[in-house]
Amino acid sequence: MSELKEQIKELTLLLMYATAFKQTGRYESDYWQAWKGYDFDAMNELNDEELIYDEKHKSKSVVITDTGIEKAKQLAEKYGIDISGLNR
Repeated sequence: MSELKEQIKELTLLLMYATAFKQTGRYESDYWQAWKGYDFDAMNELNDEELIYDEKHKSKSVVITDTGIEKAKQLAEKYGIDISGLNR
């Protein structure tokens, strides 16, 4: 993968995390969802790496996994982006 494509994938995850909204699970704990308005190739790779979960491919949103949340926090630090105000 080219460096640019890797950066696009990383920044896609970071943007998804920054714009995520909390959902209350009926039988499980709360989780974070994000809209799918991003590059499909990047989102497919994030799904393959289990950083996001796209159970219903026809859905307009995805779940950000716990691993994806931790990765997004690391990426914010890598790119020097302050996400402390996100209330996560």
